[in-house]
Amino acid sequence: MILTRDDTVRVISGADKGKDGKIIKIYTNTNKALVQGVNLKWKHMKKSSNYPHGARIQKESPILMAKLMILCSSCNKPTRVSYVKTETGLKNRVCKKCKQTIKIG
Repeated sequence: MILTRDDTVRVISGADKGKDGKIIKIYTNTNKALVQGVNLKWKHMKKSSNYPHGARIQKESPILMAKLMILCSSCNKPTRVSYVKTETGLKNRVCKKCKQTIKIG
């Protein structure tokens, strides 16, 4: 996968287009990701000991990963990713625009 947990991404389509956030969790079976501060939905809570009068809270809901694009840490632009193998055999993600390695996390 191109996107991993703790990556900073930008939404490229939908109601939250242009918003940036950090990936909290990835759901590989549905190809969705939970992004901090993006795709907020209202959750209505019943009366309980935590919420004595009930409550209405906002929570993030998963968004399709096709609507997300990774932000390069050096040029701060949304970009596509290529891979380069190092001498040790590990694959590094590389920004297509500025040719710098993208750090994980």
